[in-house]
Amino acid sequence: MFTVEKEKLEELGAEITTREIRQQPELWEETVGLYQAAQSELEKFLAEVKKQAQGKRTRVIFTGAGTSQYVGDTVVPYLRKHGDRQTFSFESIGTTDIVAEPEEYLIKEEPTLLVSFARSGNSPESIAAVEVADQVVDTIHHLSITCAEDGKLAQISKEQSNGFLLLMPARSNDDGFAMTGSFSCMTLGALLTFDQTDLKEKQQYVETLISLGKEVIARETEIEKIVELDYERIVYVGSGSLAGLTREAQLKILELTAGKIATVFDSSMGFRHGPKSFINEKTVMFGFVNNDPYTRDYDLDVLEEVHEDEIASGVFAITQSGKRNFSGNKFEFSTDAQLLPDGYLALADVMVAQTVALLTSIKVANKPDTPSPTGTVNRVVKGVTIHEYK
Repeated sequence: MFTVEKEKLEELGAEITTREIRQQPELWEETVGLYQAAQSELEKFLAEVKKQAQGKRTRVIFTGAGTSQYVGDTVVPYLRKHGDRQTFSFESIGTTDIVAEPEEYLIKEEPTLLVSFARSGNSPESIAAVEVADQVVDTIHHLSITCAEDGKLAQISKEQSNGFLLLMPARSNDDGFAMTGSFSCMTLGALLTFDQTDLKEKQQYVETLISLGKEVIARETEIEKIVELDYERIVYVGSGSLAGLTREAQLKILELTAGKIATVFDSSMGFRHGPKSFINEKTVMFGFVNNDPYTRDYDLDVLEEVHEDEIASGVFAITQSGKRNFSGNKFEFSTDAQLLPDGYLALADVMVAQTVALLTSIKVANKPDTPSPTGTVNRVVKGVTIHEYK
């Protein structure tokens, strides 16, 4: 797909999605530049958040709906280890949960920084979550990480006295149905903002990411061979931030195939506790393999177990090379690349998952750019009634 001419891609209804997956390594470099341009003012904003907490730890709630929620699911495990734990506690809660039951998720007396992720910023829940947080929490601040400067969320953020707007690259405001570059750029933006690792080292992570992303594009034919297998089900498993990523990976399959391929996601260890029943002879299983040696063993154990069961159509590790490696099939990144921590590795891994979803959509005769033939599911959610909170 990454080498097919534009006219052919348009015939397949896949030109937009293919282009937006392929351009992500370029967007990651742009994201670093945008962060650096905003860094000084952003640090002042976070210092003010800390000051107003008056010695208490501030709840940092990453929020969004759908893919935007899964940004938080992906970054939180990493930031609980590498973020400023003395100042912040990190959580991921969907806007859909906050809006539907604010008092179960927001605590009046606890200083809170609501970090809102949004591609367009026009989903009703995005705005409602901000508004209800202002009503419920006494000491509330907002950081909006969004891809559309003209979206409602960005416009509200510009007007807030207690808010900060961090814009992502303009091209990350995906035109396609499925969020691809928007997901990876917002994830990277959050990591750059809250990861306490030295900036030079974070920049090195991104340079490695760019190299791995380009590798996915260059090695697409290996992914094509996987998609040629006979399957009706796909499983994604992982640990830490890569467990958070599994939910986004499976959503891409559901969205781009309009539900024609069934999916399950879970943590590597959690998968045995019931979800493993999903495996049959028409199932392909993917495992995102962590580079932490201790965690890696658990990721590999479950892949080896399913591989040895000899039931699934295919079992694949998506991995960098380590001291221990999967004995079965794998998409293994270049062995001379820096080993990335899971928060950053997630962005390279998701490009593999996005490509699997793109190719699977074509395989089931769907159109990736407009995958919902009935129009019942839309690029920006419609039909949501926001009820007044009292």
